[in-house]
Amino acid sequence: MAVKQAVQFLKEVKSELGRVIWPRFDEFAGALIVVLLVMAFFAIYLGLLDLGFTRLAQFIFAWYNPR
Repeated sequence: MAVKQAVQFLKEVKSELGRVIWPRFDEFAGALIVVLLVMAFFAIYLGLLDLGFTRLAQFIFAWYNPR
């Protein structure tokens, strides 16, 4: 029973994928560039934020616990 359902599901998936309107290469490349730029921006932003909070925590701990 489960095998028949799995086969039927895969047939339906194949049928649906045939109806998909896939993007042209230039649309795909443009979207890829936007995604990569946004990822790079947020990686740098979060890295700088992390660095700032790390330095702040180090300053606070050094202030409360001088060596």
